[in-house]
Amino acid sequence: MLKGIKQVAEEHGSLYSCFLKGVSKDDDTVFPGLVYFVRNLTADGKQKTGHLVPDPQRGSACKRLNLFLRWMVRKDRVDPGGWEEVPASKLIIPLDTHMHRIGCIFGFTERKQADLRTAMEITEGFRDIRPEDPVRYDFALTRLGIRDDLDLYQELGKG
Repeated sequence: MLKGIKQVAEEHGSLYSCFLKGVSKDDDTVFPGLVYFVRNLTADGKQKTGHLVPDPQRGSACKRLNLFLRWMVRKDRVDPGGWEEVPASKLIIPLDTHMHRIGCIFGFTERKQADLRTAMEITEGFRDIRPEDPVRYDFALTRLGIRDDLDLYQELGKG
């Protein structure tokens, strides 16, 4: 992965510049940017980045990449920001089993797999609530999804 980062920095000047080349103002989400970014990080084909840099075109939810983007795009008490040309409205929820559980409880998805399609469905559910920042509640809700001492259906008024 470090070799890929070095290669991207040499070719594009920074990770940010590389990512921006893959994003268009017409894109609904950061997905095209992720595809371009990963393609460049693994360009020489020698890197076996596996779970660290999964290929979004293969259907992975790309939790770590989407979490990285959340950190770099949003600026608040949790996220440092800095990538100001990427709007928060295009972010995709960093999907793990805990956020998948929350997405199912909220009725944003009925899918059983925590893959890219499910991440997009859950993101759309949050986009209906907060179009300018669909990942705003990720940090707080993931923590709730981790807890196993709560009956979440009961706690969230579904029980």
